[in-house]
Amino acid sequence: MGKEGVQHMTSRIENPLFMRFVLPEQRELYLQMKEDEKLETLPVIEQDELESFHYLIRDSARDDYAITVSWWNPIKGELGSICSMWGAVKWIDQNGRRIKLVSDEDCQWIDLVAITDVKG
Repeated sequence: MGKEGVQHMTSRIENPLFMRFVLPEQRELYLQMKEDEKLETLPVIEQDELESFHYLIRDSARDDYAITVSWWNPIKGELGSICSMWGAVKWIDQNGRRIKLVSDEDCQWIDLVAITDVKG
C-alpha cells in the first residue's frame, strides 16, 4: 500500500461519518463535538491593554472614525467564540457598561467586559 493509500485509510478512521451506516443522532453528536472544540473561554486582558482599548473607543466616539472591535460571545456556559466587527462607536453607555458600534450594514451593542481586542 502506497503513501496515498495509508493517508486515505487514516482519513477514514479519523472521520467516523465515513462509515456506511451512521444514525442521524450519531452524526449530530459528532458535528456538535466538532463545534464545541472551536469554543474557548473568556481571555484574560491585562490592565494596560484595557486602558488602550478604552482610549481607542473614546477616540472613535469623539472623532467619529471606524475601529475594529473583537469581543467574546458566550455560547455554552463558560465557553464562547470571538466575534469581530468594524465600525464607529456611536454611543458609550456608562451605566450599562457597553458601547454601540455602527457600520454601514450593522449595529451592535457590545459589553465592555467582553471586549478582547480593539484596533484603530
